[in-house]
Amino acid sequence: MPALSRKTAPAQLDLREADLPKGGKWITEARKNALGRLHAQGLPTRRDEYWKFTRPDALNAPEVTPAALLVTDEKPVFCDVDRLRLVFVDGVLDLDKSDPLVMDHIEIEPLKDAAARDIHWAKDLFGVLEQNGQNPVARPFATLNTATAEQGVVIRVTGKVTRPVSLHYMRTSETADAVVHNVIRVETGGDLTLLENGPAAARLNKVLEVDVANGAAFHHIRTQGRDHERRAVAHIFARLGHESRFKSFTLTVNGALTRNECVIEMLGDDAHATISGACVGDGASGAFHQDDTVFITHEGLNCESRQVFKKVLRNGATGVFQGKILVKQGAQKTDGYQISQGLLLDEDSQFLAKPELEIYADDVACSHGSTVGAIDEAALFYLTSRGIPRPQAVDMLVLAFLAEALEEIEGAEIREDIHQRLEAWVERRRG
Repeated sequence: MPALSRKTAPAQLDLREADLPKGGKWITEARKNALGRLHAQGLPTRRDEYWKFTRPDALNAPEVTPAALLVTDEKPVFCDVDRLRLVFVDGVLDLDKSDPLVMDHIEIEPLKDAAARDIHWAKDLFGVLEQNGQNPVARPFATLNTATAEQGVVIRVTGKVTRPVSLHYMRTSETADAVVHNVIRVETGGDLTLLENGPAAARLNKVLEVDVANGAAFHHIRTQGRDHERRAVAHIFARLGHESRFKSFTLTVNGALTRNECVIEMLGDDAHATISGACVGDGASGAFHQDDTVFITHEGLNCESRQVFKKVLRNGATGVFQGKILVKQGAQKTDGYQISQGLLLDEDSQFLAKPELEIYADDVACSHGSTVGAIDEAALFYLTSRGIPRPQAVDMLVLAFLAEALEEIEGAEIREDIHQRLEAWVERRRG
C-alpha cells in the first residue's frame, strides 16, 4: 500500500500521477480522478468524526508492521462448500491455484486483464460507487484504493449462479502489503453468493463495489480470522435497484486492527438490504480492535434495511460500531432497523457505539438501539444450578447472544459452519 504522509496541509500528499499503475484509457481516467479526490480529502486523523474511535495512522504507516504467520491444523472456513475458488496469495490473484474461471451465467476476469483494455463494462462501476459513497463522509482509504489497486476481479452475473464464488486469501509473507479492488455487477434477475475468507496480508486495503440491478440478489458472507496481528481496512459500496436484495454478513475473530466500512445506496423501490456482523475479540494474545462503520441511504419507496451487529469482547479488546440510516425526502414507507450490542466479559474491554438516524420523510418506521453489558448473572445462575460448569455456561450465553446476527446469514449450511467455528473459538478460550 503506498504510504501517504501529511506535510504542511492535508492536501499535500506524496502520491503523484507518475506513481499510479499503468492501464487502458478507462481505468487511467478513474485512477487520476481518484488521485485528485485523494489530494483534496487528505488523510483521516483522530479528529475526524468517524475516526475518533479508531487510529487511522496504523493503516498508513510508512512501513508495514510485521505480522506473524499463523500455523494451524484447523480446516479453512467454507472448505466443504461446493464453490468456485479464486485464490489470492499476498494480495495477488494466483490463477494456477484458482479454479477455472468458467461457470454458467457468470463472467469472471482478473482486474489486471480488464484494466489493460481501453473499453470495458467495469468503467461504469470502478471507482464510481466508491466516489458516490464519499458524500457526506469522506473515505480516503477507499479513494487511495481506487487510485492504486492493481489486483482484484471483475464479475458480471447474468442469471442465477448455482455455486458460490469464493475469494480465498492466503499469506506467505510477514510484511505482505495488499491493495485489492473487486467489482461486481449483478444484472436484472441475477443471483450471486460471494464468500471471502483467509489471511490476506499483514496490512490490507480492500474495496468491493457491487451494483445490484432490478430484481437481482447478492449474498455476501465474509470471515476475518486466522491472523492475529493483521491490520486491515475493508470497504463495501453497493447500489440497489428496484426489488433487489443485498445481504452481507461478516465474522471477525482475530486481528490487531480491523475497520469494515459499508455504504449502501437504496435507489430503487421495494429494495431490501441487510448488513450484519458477529465479532468475538480477545486481547490476551495482543491488541484487538474491531470497527464496523455503516451508512445506508434510502431514496426509493417502500424499502427495508437491517443492521444487526453483536460483539463479544474480553481481555482488553475494543469493539466499535458506527451506523447511520439516512432517509431522503420522498422515500416514504421506509423501514429501517438498527441494533448494535456489546457483551463485555471483563472490566478491561470496551464497546463504543454511535448510532444515528437522519429522516426527511414522514411515513417511515425507523428504529435504532445500542446496549452494552456483562453476562446476565441470573441466566448464569440458572445454568450452573442445573449442573452446567460455569465456563461452559458462559460459552452457552455467549453463543446465544451472537445468535441474532448469525440468523442473518443466507444458507443453512454456511450458517451452521460458522456457528461451529464460533463454538470452537469460545471453547479454546474457556476459563
